[in-house]
Amino acid sequence: MNFSYSPKVDALRSRLSAFFDEHIFPNEQRYLEEIEIARRNGDAWQPSQVIERLKPLAQQAGLWNLFLPDSGRGAGLTNVEYAPLCEIMGQVPWAPEVFNCNAPDTGNMETLERYATDAQKAQWLEPLLRGEIRSAFLMTEPDVASSDATNVQCRIRREGDDYVVNGRKWWSTGAGDPRCALYIVMGKTDPDAPKHAQQSMILIPADAKGVSRVRPLSVFGYDDAPHGHMEIVLDDVRVPASNLLLGEGRGFEIAQGRLGPGRIHHCMRLIGLAERALALMCQRTLSRVAFGKPIAAQGVTRERIGEARCLIEQARLLTLKAAYMMDTVGNKAARAEIAMIKVVAPNMACQVIDWAIQAHGAAGLSGDFPLAYAYASARTLRFADGPDEVHRNAIAKLELAKYASPNAG
Repeated sequence: MNFSYSPKVDALRSRLSAFFDEHIFPNEQRYLEEIEIARRNGDAWQPSQVIERLKPLAQQAGLWNLFLPDSGRGAGLTNVEYAPLCEIMGQVPWAPEVFNCNAPDTGNMETLERYATDAQKAQWLEPLLRGEIRSAFLMTEPDVASSDATNVQCRIRREGDDYVVNGRKWWSTGAGDPRCALYIVMGKTDPDAPKHAQQSMILIPADAKGVSRVRPLSVFGYDDAPHGHMEIVLDDVRVPASNLLLGEGRGFEIAQGRLGPGRIHHCMRLIGLAERALALMCQRTLSRVAFGKPIAAQGVTRERIGEARCLIEQARLLTLKAAYMMDTVGNKAARAEIAMIKVVAPNMACQVIDWAIQAHGAAGLSGDFPLAYAYASARTLRFADGPDEVHRNAIAKLELAKYASPNAG
């Protein structure tokens, strides 16, 4: 496995890092202030003008749609090549949208790229690639344990040339954005089919009759406006049968194909977030004196800084291995590595950010530094795209299978 940067990736890294220094970091506080002003004015759910002003600059710099592998629509990077770029973008939670590389749009665009018809691509994928609209992925439900995706109760029922959809979804990330025009919805078309053939996925316009956004859900007090995580009710929502993706009973298959790249993208961004936290920790502890010497000279601080560097490097190498396997042997063969990094990276990031918060004292809990919001963002990713427990269980099954007796059972 060779993880050295190609000249193409090295050039993109340099341009992306320069863009962050010139445009992202200087606007970090301005972004938060803009949302707070909008909130005081009674509507935080409006597109960020900071982000909207930066998008054309990102396009001009050739830093747009970097995530799409093997496609003429994006940069044509492999997963290994995209990893260091995704890591840079992950340093600031809102930054990926500037480059049209933000979740859940990336996962939804990859889903449409792989599974949509030409007509569906023309209607939804093209405007998403241009950054003209946003999208959401509706799978999780409040009334069932959604860690088991086969539990979904949302019903997709065929009626003539249409499908009628009924259900309640929540944690629908991105659905708070007024530009969110498309929901990719997972529901059951045949509850009597085999367990993994009951589900289907269907495209629902966000403004379809019967769609209600009930409320935004907060994460440790953050509502993530203007992006948001919404609870949504689908009440007799009727759409053409042509809106179904791939065919009835293919929903679980699509979900598995969608979540593989999405999971590793989250991990890449988390490594960038942890790197940022470690940098802030080092800067803070070098500049503050306690008990007669810099905090950086205290033994516990050095212990944590050293351990943080080890944890980040370990997570990065495992992420790159998973990316390499996805590129060379495919997502299915890399499923153990994808599951492992999905456990390792969020836990690593939470620990490193927590140490950085501790090093900042009470200031680390405030909005004066990006650490509290970074922690909230990282902590959610121990649930998003499957909780730790599900991934650990999958890893254990694969491990046990290596030693199971061929005559067992």
